[in-house]
Formats: sequence, C-alpha cells, structure tokens
Amino acid sequence: MSTQPTTHSATASTEHSTPLIELAGVDFGYTSTPVVEDISLQIDAGEYAAVVGPNGSGKSTLMKLMLGLLRPDDGVARLFGDPSHQFDDGSRIGYVAQHASASKEMPITVREVVKMGRFPHVGFGRLSRDDWEIVDRALETVGMGAFASRRVTQLSGGQRQRAFIARALASEADLLVLDEPTVGVDMESVEAFYDLLDALNSNGITVLLIEHDLGAVTEHADRVICLNREIYFDGPADAFVESDALARAFGTTANLLGGSR
Repeated sequence: MSTQPTTHSATASTEHSTPLIELAGVDFGYTSTPVVEDISLQIDAGEYAAVVGPNGSGKSTLMKLMLGLLRPDDGVARLFGDPSHQFDDGSRIGYVAQHASASKEMPITVREVVKMGRFPHVGFGRLSRDDWEIVDRALETVGMGAFASRRVTQLSGGQRQRAFIARALASEADLLVLDEPTVGVDMESVEAFYDLLDALNSNGITVLLIEHDLGAVTEHADRVICLNREIYFDGPADAFVESDALARAFGTTANLLGGSR
C-alpha cells in the first residue's frame, strides 16, 4: 500500500468555488479485480494537472470515471458539481483522444472539424457569422489558420491534435482533457504542442492531461497525480520530482528526462 497522497493547493481557484471534477472514495473494476481503488481528488478551475502512471495503472479508467463515461462501483464522481454520469453540457468539455485516430480517414477539412465545436451551441443548423468568427479565431489560436482548407488526412500527427484542440476552443470549453496526445508526434511538434497548452492554461482554460512523457509533465504541468490503481502522489510537479512516488508507483527508477512508457 502507498503512503497518503500529498495535498495540493490550486492557486487559480477560490476557496468556495465548485470543483470542475471531484472524486470521493471512488472504486471501480471491470471484473472482481479492482482497476482503481479509493480515489479522492478534485480538479479546480484554472489548474494544469497531469495524471501519470505505468501501463495498466488505471489512467484511462480514471479519466472515464471523471468524465462520466463509467460509473463508480463505490464512491462519488462529480463533474461541474453534478453526478458525472448525468452531466450533459458537452460544450464545457473539450476532449482530445490519443492519436486522434478517428480523424485520419475523415474526408473533411480542418475548418469543418473545428466547426463541429459549435454544434453543442447551434445543433446541426446553419452557423451564424459570430459562430464562424469563433471557429476562425480558434484556428488562429492554435496556429492552424493557414491549414483551414486542408483535409485532415493530409495533416501530420501534431497538426491533427492542434485541429482537435481548436475544435474544443470553438466549443468554448472550460475544461480541456487530453489522453496521451503526443503519442506518435515528432519531437519538434511536441515542444510546440506543450507551448500551446501552456498558453491556453495561462488564458484560463483548465487542462487535464494523461501523459506517458514524464519529462514533459514535470516541465509543463503545475500538478502531478501519480497513479497505479491507487494514488501514490498528488501535488506540485517539482515536489513529485523530489519524491519517491515515481519508484514506488512504477516499481523502478524511471527517467524523468527521457520519459517512461
């Protein structure tokens, strides 16, 4: 069993604000074997938090519990103050999946992908001039304005991820959730990608990242949640580097500079 997780202090939130995500005593297993156990944490507005852990540690399951895609076997999961599985305001959450693989065969342009971000606001009707201005502003924010007319199939991995972040921005999401977004992305694009996340967080967007690259996490995220079925650490990134949580959770001394899979 691990020691108690470190407490954290979110500088961007107020004491009485409602957490964007709140888990209390959450357990979940796909069979009789638990995948995550006794998880209690909250993500406050304005945070830049990263979840790390070895393969099979429950990271993706934790994300699904947070977003209401799974219901806890025990404990409580809340999203924007509501039970996560009942939350239905999709415009408040921008989700960027690993690889953005579904986009690879889509015969649509980048601007059409970003346009989808407006659907929670307008349905599938015609977008107004204001809607299109929001779409184009999102494209410029992520540096994809020049690629607006290019088909998604013609983009690099890093460009596809930027397009899907632009879609989240077009939805005017409060929370950006990214599941290992840099897998398969070249190193130069990874650096630019993290610079973009830093800028978005500085502008007030809450970022929740599941990532295998420990070096990038400790360099960019403010808070690290280290998971291996249970929480081994939850606190500032610099304190994580100095702790023994990495060795305990991974069962080895992982290389923070080179990352660990």
